[in-house]
Amino acid sequence: MREWRLLKRIETNGAMQMAIDEAILIARMNGLVMNTLRFYTWKPACVTIGFFQSLEQEVDIKKAKELGIDIVRRYTGGGAVLHDKELTYSIVLDEREVSSNIIESYKKICKCLIKGLGSFGIKAEFAPINDIVVNRRKISGNAQTRKEGFVLQHGTILMDIDPQKMFSVLKIPDEKIRDKMIKSAEERVTSVKREVGREISLEELERGLIKGFEDIFGVKFRERDLTEEELKLAEKLCKEKYSTKEWCMWR
Repeated sequence: MREWRLLKRIETNGAMQMAIDEAILIARMNGLVMNTLRFYTWKPACVTIGFFQSLEQEVDIKKAKELGIDIVRRYTGGGAVLHDKELTYSIVLDEREVSSNIIESYKKICKCLIKGLGSFGIKAEFAPINDIVVNRRKISGNAQTRKEGFVLQHGTILMDIDPQKMFSVLKIPDEKIRDKMIKSAEERVTSVKREVGREISLEELERGLIKGFEDIFGVKFRERDLTEEELKLAEKLCKEKYSTKEWCMWR
């Protein structure tokens, strides 16, 4: 059976997490590592904005600072997201493992997550272009980028939700509708805790999702650490790119 790499879960700040994802993509493009899956958590909580978004239009920067929430621009597209009570995954792989068609590639990778969630009795389904829903409520949002025939896709699995906190840092066009937006989010978004009816540990969820990836792609994962080269590159990208005001504010 084919073997892919699984990285040990890392908890760190948003700028470093985004730098690690890009460093893995570059290492994979250069043939230095095999297809790689990893899971991670955010410390402190962090708002990420999509590559094409305007930070000032999407995020209440002052409020985020007051709450000790980091802000970083992703290398991938998509919308603004508050990363707090969640498990995030990232996979870097050869485009031939999925599809050159964007929606089909999202569908295949999301199928792994759906299978993993199914092991907890959660009946999730793919909602194009890049969401996973349970009874029409979003439980996972995903984003990707491609470079030289390789795909980086990362996304969230909501462990729990706090709409009040979410909308305190994400900008709403009309402040008068804030309460309605919060109520709407409670109806449109769900979480692992809500669907299962109990707390699921990160380790439990991770095991289920790993099995989903193994089954869908027909591979076995071998746990590894980042290579020394990847770590050095990630530290450089974090310092010179993702932590800079120029990167976060450039649109």
